[in-house]
Amino acid sequence: MSRPHRRLVSTCIGTVTAGLLATGAALAAPEEDKAAGSDIAMGAYLDYGPRGVARIPYLSRWLGGKEIRVGHTYLPGDRWSNIEGTDFLEDWATWRRGAKDRMFVLNVPMQERNEGRVPDRQVARLIRAGAAGENDAHFRKLAERLVSLGVPDTVVVLGWEMNGTTYTHRCGPDPEHWKAYWKRIVTAMRSVPGQQFKFDFAPNRGADAIGWTACYPGDDVVDIIGMDSYDQGPGRTFDDQVSQPYGLQQHVDFAKAHGKEISYPEWGLFRHGDNPEYVRRMLQWIEQHRPIYHTITDYCPHGVWQCKQNPRSSRAFRDALAAKPDPLPTPVVPTPVVPTPVVPTPVIPTPVVPTPDLPTPAVPTPHVPTPPVPTPQVPTPEVPTPQVPSPAVPSPEVPALPPVVPSPVVPSPLVPSPVVPLPEASPVPVPPPLVPTPVAPSPVAPIPEAPVVPSPVVPSPVAPSPEAPVVLPVPEPPSAAPVPAPLPTPVKPPVAPKPPAPATPQREWCVPVNFGEWLSKLVGKQSVCVKIDLGDDSTWWPF
Repeated sequence: MSRPHRRLVSTCIGTVTAGLLATGAALAAPEEDKAAGSDIAMGAYLDYGPRGVARIPYLSRWLGGKEIRVGHTYLPGDRWSNIEGTDFLEDWATWRRGAKDRMFVLNVPMQERNEGRVPDRQVARLIRAGAAGENDAHFRKLAERLVSLGVPDTVVVLGWEMNGTTYTHRCGPDPEHWKAYWKRIVTAMRSVPGQQFKFDFAPNRGADAIGWTACYPGDDVVDIIGMDSYDQGPGRTFDDQVSQPYGLQQHVDFAKAHGKEISYPEWGLFRHGDNPEYVRRMLQWIEQHRPIYHTITDYCPHGVWQCKQNPRSSRAFRDALAAKPDPLPTPVVPTPVVPTPVVPTPVIPTPVVPTPDLPTPAVPTPHVPTPPVPTPQVPTPEVPTPQVPSPAVPSPEVPALPPVVPSPVVPSPLVPSPVVPLPEASPVPVPPPLVPTPVAPSPVAPIPEAPVVPSPVVPSPVAPSPEAPVVLPVPEPPSAAPVPAPLPTPVKPPVAPKPPAPATPQREWCVPVNFGEWLSKLVGKQSVCVKIDLGDDSTWWPF
């Protein structure tokens, strides 16, 4: 879109404008924005010079105190000296430094005589010259000027609406060299120490003379992808503006594909007159897609504040963006606080009663003597082993009776079993000898008596056999050493028939032994039997 020719004001008018700026700044202090889109930086193009700066607080007051965070202006494109930086940049720099969240947006032409209606053939030649580096010094001086003014973070809208037919910096006559020329400018300005510029690539909405994607110079030299969108063709309705080729939707999609933020440096009314529907829909689109900033062009026929021919659109714009005043708070009526009288509680001291120190009586532990329990001395009765006579076997060749050889007395070991009195053995009938043959007596080795070891007699759980054991004759051992006879087995073996032996006069009597009542219960009743053998030929009995 073409712009009216801009002329610099005189020094006198500049002085008056500075006074208006100082006065206007005090008219409306921006308040906190409560409207939709309050976090999106918003501004308006009000004028290119100091008057544009002076009008910002008035616009803010018209919008109910909404903060205007974007200051937007253009460099005159009539000659290179103005493109390098004019005097009015100081006013914009002062405004920008007034708050940290403000943004200064500056449209920069890529050619002098930018609105001189230069033909395409001459434009192509100028583009190739710029791509060769002939204009690098002009843009380097501009960068140095902005850094020196304290606005090194300026958003530079370089070669705006390049897809149209109006400006000398248009892309259509030579798109490839145009992209190379853009890169030369960005490289020259970024070479200045201290710069923090952001470069905004902002075509016209729609195809216009050339599709704007054919002019995109590359992600490395573009920071923001913007779009100038006025209420004009192509398209009659706002929906047409969204869906048309190179329209609003393609703009959003293209920026997202390249990972860039979007902006709307210029938008406003135009061919369709006072169109509040367009204003409302455009503001809704901005709220939905969250550009880094947007600025409406506010002069006729595009504007809504300074242009009085669009009252309905003006009302729609103001209703949508005006800061809403805070609702009046409900007055808080303080509840009267009635102080409660504090009645002091009398402190009655508790008398301290001393605790008497009573000695703990020592209780002696009684000594209970343990009575000694005498161990009963149980006398072990000496039970003599009965002598078992060895019967003499007569031999037919010996005429005389052999002398009686007494059998050795074999001591029985003490067995812990009750002593059972042996019944009196009956004499074994001996047949009369035939012819006694004298037999030499065999020497009898003395048999030592086994010592009697006293031990308590423990009754055996085995009951005594009712039958008396039969004692068999024990043959004389060939050895001189006596061998203890085995215990008699309580089994009555069959008695083999023996030859009769002569009757031997023998006597045996038994004496009962009294061990006392306690021991008698333990070992039972016992007797001691004594047997006397008087020989074969003795018939004397003293009793």
